Amino acid sequence: MKTYLVGGAVRDKLLNYPVIERDWLVVGGSVEQMLELGYQQVGKDFPVFLHPQTKDEHALARTERNSAPGYKGFEVHASPDVTIEEDLIRRDLTINAIAEDEQGQLIDPYNGLGDIKSKILRHVSPAFSEDPVRILRVARFAARYSHLGFKVAEQTMQLMQHMVAAGEVDALVPERVWQELHKALGERHPEVFIEILRECNALKVILPEIDALFGVPQPAQHHPEIDTGIHTLMVLHQACLLSQSPVTRFAALCHDLGKALTDK
Repeated sequence: MKTYLVGGAVRDKLLNYPVIERDWLVVGGSVEQMLELGYQQVGKDFPVFLHPQTKDEHALARTERNSAPGYKGFEVHASPDVTIEEDLIRRDLTINAIAEDEQGQLIDPYNGLGDIKSKILRHVSPAFSEDPVRILRVARFAARYSHLGFKVAEQTMQLMQHMVAAGEVDALVPERVWQELHKALGERHPEVFIEILRECNALKVILPEIDALFGVPQPAQHHPEIDTGIHTLMVLHQACLLSQSPVTRFAALCHDLGKALTDK
């Protein structure tokens, strides 16, 4: 049984970002072994455990298979024979599919380190398209790391556009959308979150009131940018410079919603 640090902790460590929480992957272990070692099982849909001392989350290596539309229709297989490569390939982005072993060595089968160096947000595999929440996550990571120069890979953007066209985003529930939007509002550049959703055509499905603002003109003497959608993103950016409050930032995002319906 081997334990690896995975996901955001490895990614942010490589980016010299503060590591807020640590998630661990257990390869070669079983539920029975974890319980015998004093771990507390908390995962309902798949085996996740809390460490008896640190309370860090430890998950058994697993594979996933989409069995229904949307993001809840997944069949999970967790057993000691699942390899670390099989577990990492189910993750959304290559930069999130890097593991670190107990000796500090990186396990990077999908070139996440290369994409960090190239500042690219790239999906790991075609299985990305099985979970529409990943579109929101890509947009949120773009908002978080845009100041470092990160961009969404062209192939990933094309895949996201295909997912939207196929109706995958329609399965998202408001609570899940808000959860990701709220997180995005706390990032350095939440306006990028909106820009990415618009580029992949998801904005008109997820936040149609915001999408409707683009193309609505305003008087040039008061708004030289003219376009109300662009103006909204400019206001959101300025709000971020003035306040850390997600409420204030959300208010900035929504301040001109009426102009889509009353453009004259």
